[in-house]
Amino acid sequence: MTVNFKDHFSALSDGYAKYRPTYPVELFQFLASVASANTLAWDCATGSGQVAVALTDYFSNVVASDASRSQIYAAIQHAGVDYRVATAEQSGLADNSVDLITVGQAFHWFDEALFMAEARRVLRPDGVLAIWCYELCKVSDECDAIVDELYRDILADYWSPERMMVEQGYSGVAMPGVAVPAPELDMSLEWHAADMLGYLRTWSACKRYETKKGSDPVEMISAELRSAWGDGVRPVTWPLPIKVSRPNTLLD
Repeated sequence: MTVNFKDHFSALSDGYAKYRPTYPVELFQFLASVASANTLAWDCATGSGQVAVALTDYFSNVVASDASRSQIYAAIQHAGVDYRVATAEQSGLADNSVDLITVGQAFHWFDEALFMAEARRVLRPDGVLAIWCYELCKVSDECDAIVDELYRDILADYWSPERMMVEQGYSGVAMPGVAVPAPELDMSLEWHAADMLGYLRTWSACKRYETKKGSDPVEMISAELRSAWGDGVRPVTWPLPIKVSRPNTLLD
């Protein structure tokens, strides 16, 4: 079956690798602890490869796939990661071979039914599926209001409908099999204003706006954000809702 891949990020590969925030080590420690074995992890829709590289500290083998060839070319190179160009719904992995599947900030782009079927196919009987997302970050009331203006006003007509799933923290996603309780975690970084502006330009809606309008929407709030931010670094925090289950474990 041919899957219609919605490519929102190939044109953003370099910025995605440079500016996307990194996940806390506690996330990977948790995932390794709930996996019944640590032989093979599949990081699906790997993007810049940051999750895949982190998983190499805990799993003997890591496969990282993305449907975007340019994302794979721009990903972090690591001897412990087997990068592949493949869709989430057609991974090419063997049946009953994977201990852990991770999907960071990408599940909303998938064909949910087809991906869940693929996950059940490749996972071992007690294998684990983990998905997570992050929405708007928090810096300060003044900075947050400026970013919110870009997000909700300037880019209002340029977000894909799938973005609503992220705004809801994947709360509406029905995970198959038996649920695994997940910790409450945040991502936290210290950024200059330039880092934040680079990150905002990785938003798919920004690229869509630029393609249609011929101008960079981030420039519309750049001066105001730099002024509010100041010259130094500021802590930036993203809540990280996580959903985890064992899809092939039957409910009692």
